[in-house]
Amino acid sequence: MKQIPDRIYATPQEQVADFVFNEAVVRVFPDMIKRSVPGYPTIVENIGVIASQFAQPHSALYDLGCSLGAVSQALRRHVQTEDCRVVAVDNSSAMVERCREYLHAQDSMFQELLPVEVLEADICQLDFQPASVVALNFTLQFIPREQRRDLLARIRQTLLPGGALILSEKLRFADSEEQQLLTDLHIAFKRANGYSELEIAQKRSAIENVMKPDSLEEHRERLLAAGFSKVIPWFQCLNFASLIALP
Repeated sequence: MKQIPDRIYATPQEQVADFVFNEAVVRVFPDMIKRSVPGYPTIVENIGVIASQFAQPHSALYDLGCSLGAVSQALRRHVQTEDCRVVAVDNSSAMVERCREYLHAQDSMFQELLPVEVLEADICQLDFQPASVVALNFTLQFIPREQRRDLLARIRQTLLPGGALILSEKLRFADSEEQQLLTDLHIAFKRANGYSELEIAQKRSAIENVMKPDSLEEHRERLLAAGFSKVIPWFQCLNFASLIALP
């Protein structure tokens, strides 16, 4: 499918509205995420690889905040475990509609893929089924902070023994010099991917009120408080990281 370039913030806006996952974002999302998140393709593909080590028969594999289903596609490519199923969930109707199209296209390219169900729902209200793998790929940072621990505790309760949560997030840093350096490097990454100073500034204004990142230590403490026994960082590129949390 042809990738449409992200030009959402390319022209000056009188007042920059808060970022939402609407139809305009959906149209350009593959280009936007690749040019905005360092290491994104590596994270997505390896979530599938990691999941293949934890997936158990007769269980669900959740992709929470699935957007266009990139993680769901990786799960289906890599997991060969018998009688697993992928459950992809997002609260954006525009994302869910396009996600279903992309996963249907994947069906036509590969044989014997895991079955997948795409749900439009609030993951904080979801009725979870027994799961061996749960992926939260750049999703928790959009959940209100006061709801994050409860969501993680519910995920912990639904995970089967031997399962895993894979959590990817943008990080913030307690050390001000470290924070500034990695922020500057992230901006340099965006420039190198063709974003103008105007686009970078307007996107920052749009997203700062809706995306609230935590530090690595905050993630670790919250996961342990939610009942996980071990938290293992497996990837970091600039101020973006991914963790494995074990029940």
